[in-house]
Amino acid sequence: MVDLRSDTVTRPTAEMRRAMAQAEVGDDGYGEDPTVNELEEAYAARVGKEAAVYVPSGTMANQIALRCLAPAGTLVVAGRRQHIVAFEYGAAALNAGVQFHLVDDTEGAFDPGAVAEARALTEYHQPVTGLVCVEQTHMASGGRLWSLEQLAALRRAAGPVPVHMDGARLFNAEVATGVPAATFAGHVTTVMSCLSKGLGAPVGSMLAGPADVMEQGRIERKRLGGAMRQAGVIAAAGLVALRTMVDRLADDHRRARQLAGAVAERWPEAGADPAGVQTNMVMFRPPSVDAVLAHLAAAGVLADSVAPGLVRLVTHYDVDDAGVELACKTIAVAP
Repeated sequence: MVDLRSDTVTRPTAEMRRAMAQAEVGDDGYGEDPTVNELEEAYAARVGKEAAVYVPSGTMANQIALRCLAPAGTLVVAGRRQHIVAFEYGAAALNAGVQFHLVDDTEGAFDPGAVAEARALTEYHQPVTGLVCVEQTHMASGGRLWSLEQLAALRRAAGPVPVHMDGARLFNAEVATGVPAATFAGHVTTVMSCLSKGLGAPVGSMLAGPADVMEQGRIERKRLGGAMRQAGVIAAAGLVALRTMVDRLADDHRRARQLAGAVAERWPEAGADPAGVQTNMVMFRPPSVDAVLAHLAAAGVLADSVAPGLVRLVTHYDVDDAGVELACKTIAVAP
């Protein structure tokens, strides 16, 4: 099977499996797992933050950031299609007691003026703005990027309000632009990245930020049930991911553009423009989602729909050139 449903389906490399088998471990609940500690230090350094916390999932990392940075009852400014809004089953309301102020993020990034407007609403009996959230890369728009200029403008508009970056695919942004992850993260208070997507680790995400915030983050991790014990077994794979799997993301981006070309040729009006594919995702609207997904599956190609009428193809480590070629040939004769 050529599995283009998501980059979450990646399987650990042989080097990761060896590292997991040989990992030195301790009780992370006591801060005594040396492999977890090494991973947290490595990620914090990579994104230019004081400290980091290893957590089971990107969703938990986002929820911890909300609990640490956004007091209950405050507004959180975010794009209406961001993961933290649309793909976490309303967790923010349950876990943090916050209210979203949703803005248009059709193109991925959103207008910093929307942040200034939200802050001004306080004078009109609206909740205080407690946090601003961005997503880098922005999944729902097809893996699009926030530029450094856009992030700087957002940071200025936020003023004293903290900013959290859902950087589940931050390293895709690094590879696509040549801009270090730490430079992107320099415009935000906290940043999260997934190790289990394009980087190929079997489980785990990282949250980084100021040391005092991360100290509180460990408490919130425990409250959410995310405190782990001998977690070095899986953290070892995360270390391999950070060291060996970032640069190769360029292959995923190249293959995504190839897929977009096949989609554009088959359905010129479906919205897939190879020139607009910045990272590892292709989004398009075919005449019939069900028919296209069934056709692809019959040929051994798995794809997914992430919204009504919208098909998503995601390239990753487990999809090679031959797999993309099969997908392109299948798309060419799709109904």
